Amino acid sequence: MILFMSCIPDRTNLLCSNLLLATPATPPHLDSSDSNTNTLLYSLETLSLDGYFTFQNNYHAAMDFGNTCHFLPLAVLHPESVSDISSTIKHVFKMGSGSDLTVAARGHGHSLQGQAQAHRGIVINMESLEEPEMQVYTGEQPYADVSGGQLWINVLHETLRHGLAPKSWTDYLYLTVGGTLSYAGISGQAFRHGPQIDNVYQLEVVTGKGEVVTCSENQNADLFYGVQGGLGQFGIITRARISLEPAPKMVKWIRVLYSDFALFTKDQEHLISSQDSFDYIEGFVMINRTGLLNNWRSSFNPKDPLQASRFRSDGRTLYCLEMAKNFNPDDPTDTINQKTESLLSELSYIPSTLVLSEVSYLDFLDRVHVSEKKLRAKGLWEVPHPWMNLLVTKSKINEFNAEVFGNILTDTSNGPILIYPVNTSKWNAKTSFVTPGEDMIYLVGFLPSAVTSSTGKDGLHHIMTRNKRILEYCATDPVRIKQYLPHYSTQEEWRAHFGPKWQTFLQRKSAYDPLAILAPGQRIFKKARPLL
Repeated sequence: MILFMSCIPDRTNLLCSNLLLATPATPPHLDSSDSNTNTLLYSLETLSLDGYFTFQNNYHAAMDFGNTCHFLPLAVLHPESVSDISSTIKHVFKMGSGSDLTVAARGHGHSLQGQAQAHRGIVINMESLEEPEMQVYTGEQPYADVSGGQLWINVLHETLRHGLAPKSWTDYLYLTVGGTLSYAGISGQAFRHGPQIDNVYQLEVVTGKGEVVTCSENQNADLFYGVQGGLGQFGIITRARISLEPAPKMVKWIRVLYSDFALFTKDQEHLISSQDSFDYIEGFVMINRTGLLNNWRSSFNPKDPLQASRFRSDGRTLYCLEMAKNFNPDDPTDTINQKTESLLSELSYIPSTLVLSEVSYLDFLDRVHVSEKKLRAKGLWEVPHPWMNLLVTKSKINEFNAEVFGNILTDTSNGPILIYPVNTSKWNAKTSFVTPGEDMIYLVGFLPSAVTSSTGKDGLHHIMTRNKRILEYCATDPVRIKQYLPHYSTQEEWRAHFGPKWQTFLQRKSAYDPLAILAPGQRIFKKARPLL
């Protein structure tokens, strides 16, 4: 009874709207005509902090990468210490269930559906957190201690100075450590090392009660596993101890194309199941992309330029397999080349489409940032991004391909479509992260950019309508298809998403955030109310 009194699932659908962004920022408390707001603002101003609050011009905290949800907060905390975060949450917790005030941690602002926003609540700007200072420890089991507000690109730069690097990545590195660990953190290395949450030794977490807790698999293990993939519901990650490995200096970066989906998936599954394979494996769907190989010439060299020049991609759906093999300049060149060629000889791609390049390890991991700078220069970065990420079981992927890429998405997508398998048999099932119930699953990511003024196929309405059709198809088999970076609006959907983990999720919410103060933008729970 206590569990369900204190963690009331949010049955309301708080719709994303641009109208809230147009609402003026809350003025200073002395000018406020709302006495309740006036009291809240005054109470926040009286807190003793190393950092500070801002109460005006906080529109940036009502924006995110999705650019479709805009919920204006009452205040933004710019913490300089973990104590600032703890004190703020303790203050809100002591207000009790009679206050509507909630708290959201915001990293680099790359949420898609307002998950890091807090309507008339407090948003914590995690990037301003200055402690702990990043430390890299070398030895037999090297690791790095970093702030939860630190960007992964900064972690990479610092660890490379010691010849080390984290094992598992996301494709884009300008994300905060605490942010990706609150989801999972999946990229082309996950088939070998697991997601980022499987490569963390220890965490420091500020719970929904304001308690600062150090946790690991041997200390406060329930919280340790709960916050990993926990969507920010049980605590804010303020420090992480990340597992490292020796970093290579160079990467052989390879792409090949397929026209047959069955061969494409067969080769992907073969590679991620091999003992000695590539170090990174991802895939893309290419629908009616003209001059595909020519577009890659600035970054890749075709193995057979003549055959590549004759290849025509017009009007076809093609599947790209992208691979990387790490190496060092002092490695025997013949050995690396022979190993790469041996692995490629086991695959059934279209021979004329093989393109390759050699780049530094840093440049490879930071490859998406190059595209970002180009889009920013054209004014095409800060547009709506109605992205959708799914996890689909191996047993479902062929049917998914036929329905989604055969019937629903039949024209060019205004952005990349990722599709690649990972083997989850070695992933830690104790975390809050939910996957479909098979050892091998595919990540399928639809990553379009919408043209704001368009009413055509590249417009937001068209893309959202298409996404809805795909999700309606997915809902017919919720056991074999799950959302990654999930977004739901009803209790029934969240319960179906978590499945057998739902009761554990509720119990952890009751234990660590009993008033449902944290992460209101996820719309899983709403602030607890006393029973009448």
